[in-house]
Amino acid sequence: MSPGSPVNLGIKAEVLPLLLIEDERSVLDFLRMALERNGYACATANSATEGLRLLEAGRFSGIISDMRMPGGASGADVHDWVVAHRPELRQKMLFITGDTVNEDTMKALASSGVPYIEKPFRVHELISTVEKIFGKARTDK
Repeated sequence: MSPGSPVNLGIKAEVLPLLLIEDERSVLDFLRMALERNGYACATANSATEGLRLLEAGRFSGIISDMRMPGGASGADVHDWVVAHRPELRQKMLFITGDTVNEDTMKALASSGVPYIEKPFRVHELISTVEKIFGKARTDK
């Protein structure tokens, strides 16, 4: 090997999963399957409260969250927690919502500055938006 040649030690960079937070099981399953089929690792939470517990305990490359969920916490609460505790993820968030007619939801989306896609959405719209925010999935497994 010549001096200055890259050395491959067989060590792969750690690929952190995206955290998917969605209370509707069918939507959560759709998100996970679409993203995993396109090379993304995913972890899931079925409420904002569960998502916050996972964020406190683990590491993620980004977050895709519904805006409005039952249980007393919302996507806006997840965003506020990220800003306070994981600011490196602030620009690595995507909201999904079916509630753009709600004034409070629109205010929260506008004040957070987090990009969003509106339900219902198609797989290509999801993947295109995810690639813009999080980058293309690594496929060197």
